[in-house]
Amino acid sequence: MTDYRRLRVALLGAGVVGSQVAALLRQHADELADRAGAHLEIVGIAVRDVDAPRAVDLPRELFTTDAESLIVGADIVIELMGGIEPARTYLLQAINSGADVVTANKALLATHGPEIFEAADQVGAQVYYEAAAAGAIPIIRPLRDSLAGDRVQRIMGIVNGTTNYILDRMDTEGADFADVLRQAQELGYAEADPTADIEGYDAAQKAAILASLAFHTSVPLDAVHREGITQIDASMIESARKAGYVIKLLAVCERVAEETGDEISVRVYPALVPREHPLASVHGANNAVFVQAEAAGNLMFYGAGAGGVQTASAVLGDVVSAARRHIAGGVGVGESTRANLPLLPFGKVNTQYQVTLEVADRQGVLATIATILSEGDVSIATVEQTVADESGDPLARVAADPRGIAKLVIGTHKAQEQNLSETVERLAASDVVDRVVSVLRVEGD
Repeated sequence: MTDYRRLRVALLGAGVVGSQVAALLRQHADELADRAGAHLEIVGIAVRDVDAPRAVDLPRELFTTDAESLIVGADIVIELMGGIEPARTYLLQAINSGADVVTANKALLATHGPEIFEAADQVGAQVYYEAAAAGAIPIIRPLRDSLAGDRVQRIMGIVNGTTNYILDRMDTEGADFADVLRQAQELGYAEADPTADIEGYDAAQKAAILASLAFHTSVPLDAVHREGITQIDASMIESARKAGYVIKLLAVCERVAEETGDEISVRVYPALVPREHPLASVHGANNAVFVQAEAAGNLMFYGAGAGGVQTASAVLGDVVSAARRHIAGGVGVGESTRANLPLLPFGKVNTQYQVTLEVADRQGVLATIATILSEGDVSIATVEQTVADESGDPLARVAADPRGIAKLVIGTHKAQEQNLSETVERLAASDVVDRVVSVLRVEGD
């Protein structure tokens, strides 16, 4: 066996991912040493409770509640605790002690990324975070390195496996939102409190990270427009299918050419995606990131967005990279966030709506609605009207819906988000509109 130098690895956290990382580091120690050029020795695993049950069998003597002692003297610190504190404090301590750090903590990077990267730059350390944006999918390195010489125009991604699983089951099986969410929790795709997933917080954190890399600009989390999927129901799924779309929770990061120069938009919301688009075929809990670059063209990254072993794969790739850098020496490569592109207010983004209305089933309604849209600088692309009974028999129609209500599905051309949302408000207040059933944006056309 080759006599490699030994690097001390401290692991913070032994949850689903952390336990797998520790097990794989031990199981494939010799193979990883050959790849890294160094033996990777786990000197300890910091946890809150050393006696807590774990899915992976690891030596008890590795566990400790004293994270700070582990960090001191470590060459590489892997942070898989999650949350903001004490993870932030420990990462800064590791960096200031001269260690390279590996993290999958999207919440921490989306909130305190600039502070952490600045600390690493100051001491010549390196921060690795491939697992923070899309699980096992290699997207951080392509954006940070492979596409560094190109101009990324747009990223559109499914970056949350829980919501994709829910929406996919609703689409393919006609399942109810609440039922699928409960099944996702039973399968371990969703937490007992699923708020971070279904309300779009998780996807927004990842969008901030991806946009910062793609546009070389620090994107604060509070600049990301966020909407969740809790309002999506079976009727919306069915309407989307009839129109040739599928509903996906998308993270959209976009470079927008304005008169004063380029600005960027970062947003997360459920959207209609044409069924022929590559993202429409992403099923189950998988993730996919669709990148449009000026020179490289369209690129698609697809794979498992979550799971202990899958995410551990991305973490170990970072550990090997950190070990190679440590052996080679020299300072770490800083984050390229110096473009400082301004952030475009969400209201100024050009989007496209599909609005479903319940309206009075009488003459002149469409003309009234067209007038409201025109006054809001919104033009109609498509209109579909259905009534409760389409036999042509007035008595049958009244019997089917005694309120005299028809359903109107309006597709718009692209317009400013502010104009579109204000127009929907005026439609809701109109005498001819009984109810705004749903409003969904269209992406990928």
